[in-house]
Amino acid sequence: MSLVYMNTALAFSISMLGLLMYRAHLMSSLLCLEGMMLSLFTLGAITILTTHFTLANMLPIVLLVFAACEAAVGLSLLVMVSNTYGADFVQNLNLLQC
Repeated sequence: MSLVYMNTALAFSISMLGLLMYRAHLMSSLLCLEGMMLSLFTLGAITILTTHFTLANMLPIVLLVFAACEAAVGLSLLVMVSNTYGADFVQNLNLLQC
C-alpha cells in the first residue's frame, strides 16, 4: 500500500473517530464530515489517476458537488439551531422533545 493511500486512510479514520467522539456539537460534527469528504475526494482522485480509468474522471467532481451541498445544508442548519436555541448542541435537533 502506497504512502499516499495510507495517509488518506488515516485522515479518513481520524475524521471518523472525531465524528464519533465529538458529536455533541454540530460544528465539530460538520468539520469531521468535511474532513471525511476531503479524504474520500483525495482517495478517489488518486485512484482514478493511477489506474488511468478515463470514464470515471467526473466522479471526484461529483463528490465535491455533494460535499458542497452537504456543507451548505449543514451550515444553514447550524445557523438556524444557534439562532433558535442559542447553542449548537446536536441534542437540540431532536424533534420528539416536548
